[in-house]
Amino acid sequence: MCRVVDLQQAVLAKNDACAHTLREDLAARGTALVNLLSSPGSGKTALLERELTLARSRGIPVAALTADLATENDAVRLARSGVPVKQVLTDGLCHLEAEMLGGHLHGWLPADTRLLFIENVGNLVCPASYDLGETLRVVLASVTEGEDKPLKYPTAFGLAHLVVVTKTDIAEAVSFDEKEFRANVEQINPGVEVVLTSARGGEGDGLLMDRALAARDGAPVHIPVMTRKSHHVHDAEDGQPCDEGHTHPADHAHGEHTHAGERIHPRRAPGGHVHTTDPDTVASSRS
Repeated sequence: MCRVVDLQQAVLAKNDACAHTLREDLAARGTALVNLLSSPGSGKTALLERELTLARSRGIPVAALTADLATENDAVRLARSGVPVKQVLTDGLCHLEAEMLGGHLHGWLPADTRLLFIENVGNLVCPASYDLGETLRVVLASVTEGEDKPLKYPTAFGLAHLVVVTKTDIAEAVSFDEKEFRANVEQINPGVEVVLTSARGGEGDGLLMDRALAARDGAPVHIPVMTRKSHHVHDAEDGQPCDEGHTHPADHAHGEHTHAGERIHPRRAPGGHVHTTDPDTVASSRS
């Protein structure tokens, strides 16, 4: 068990170093990265498509990278907004990592991009452990998922800078208890903002973009209590160096943090590949 924990800590230390480098690089060019985490089927893609379309209509330079185990479906949908979109296929890996992300952004991200939205793999366990160099980490949950979602996935919700509720147009039909959901979020992540949205009904249009732009321009971002308590967070200078252009580690350990005795399981990850989507064409290339 000690070897597994040591491996986990080493992997996260290197990821933190890469995230630190990526965050500095993006900040230097005036780009804020927004990391979106959710379960599959939460409505993340639908909401993001509306936000990207709205950004384009307002003349705000934005881009999006979406990660999935397979298919280019989400990139095709997001490209309808008319903004630069890139699809990363992870071939089974359940999350993105900072070094992998940096490799995919190199040479692709437009220089004037103000907001870069990352649609992480649909999963509330593995992605929660990996800092991507984000300015804003957003966790989404639909009204259909139950009010106890924050209690079931404390790491994901506990490290969020913002919580977004989706599909509010059907909240009454599924008997969603907003008050109970908010109380559960507050229990896990005291003080974090919760916003309500509906991609179909239009509720909360532009809220995600507004919060991201404010963070980019220096507005204070919520600091989760768990960030200070988390014992996987390493000073970037203490981690292993980040190899420029690296896109995928051959071996890694992953899982939720070790808070409250949670177990960590090592896993071998297959190599991933990347596809690029623009508003006019869908092109693919191997990483």
